[in-house]
Amino acid sequence: MKRVLVIHGPNLNLLGQRDHAHYGSLTLDDINAKILAHAKERGIHCEVCQFNAESDIINQIQSAEVDGIVINPAAYTHTSVAIRDAIDAVSPPVIEVHLSNVHAREEFRHTSLTAPVCKGQVLGLGWAGYLLALDYFIHES
Repeated sequence: MKRVLVIHGPNLNLLGQRDHAHYGSLTLDDINAKILAHAKERGIHCEVCQFNAESDIINQIQSAEVDGIVINPAAYTHTSVAIRDAIDAVSPPVIEVHLSNVHAREEFRHTSLTAPVCKGQVLGLGWAGYLLALDYFIHES
């Protein structure tokens, strides 16, 4: 059974309260329920976590004993060399997910420091992007 860790970055704990136009109306608990149900249906052991602190995200990446990681680094996508380096230092493939299409938003969101060290990205598909990222690990050998 494949083991996948899903990491939600800063402020994603506020989903459902934040800008619905960009992030939808579901809460993080709603999204996590969809992720866990999808993983279970596909025979993937999945754990989800959310951190607002950069160091907590880095520690989770470094200590993960999994076959893959799905990460939404949120605002750290555009600012964190430390998270980028943590992703680059570990062996499991990492898929970056964003609820909104960052390229259709403010200019500063167009650059991802983490994307170059990730296997791929899923952008702008809302919560369904997490499910697509999970599906990659079904086929990834």
